[in-house]
Amino acid sequence: MTSTPPVLIPVEEYLRTVYHPDCDYVDGEVRERNMGELPHARLQAFFLRFLSAKEDEWQLDVVPESRLQVSPTRYRIPDIIAIPIPHTDERVVRTPPLLCIEILSSEDRMKRIQERVDDYTRMGVLTTWVVDPWRRLVYVPGADGVLRATEDRLTVPGREISITVAAIWDELERLERRALGVDGVTA
Repeated sequence: MTSTPPVLIPVEEYLRTVYHPDCDYVDGEVRERNMGELPHARLQAFFLRFLSAKEDEWQLDVVPESRLQVSPTRYRIPDIIAIPIPHTDERVVRTPPLLCIEILSSEDRMKRIQERVDDYTRMGVLTTWVVDPWRRLVYVPGADGVLRATEDRLTVPGREISITVAAIWDELERLERRALGVDGVTA
């Protein structure tokens, strides 16, 4: 069985096209992103609330799903980025974020996620957290860049940004119980 080669488009066409939801652009190929599942959305909202509450204190600009130019021919759409203030205020983010957060959907594959993390690292992103709500695992790249599960505390080196992995799963479980109206927690 042969696979159909991807249709390649110029970067200029990608930049002037609106996709719903937005897509990555990798060396001429427009790639759809897996998303739209409730655990993914809950965690994305949680991280946005958590980081946004500290934007002024931590001097961050926290944004979801913004185009991030990681190289001249690659644009990624991380679930959440935290950009250091001050930074240039452009339509497409070109300043390396302090933090990229990727939340996995049930269809994501680690090979593709590792490729994304490698792009972030080459761009100069300080830290990437990869959160898997299905297996209740969080991955961070080691010194060699390879993603490894961690059960401890997530941090951004040289910054106060910090959260325990247990706090992430506690919040996801609280949100799931609330949705079900369980344990006296109501929506």
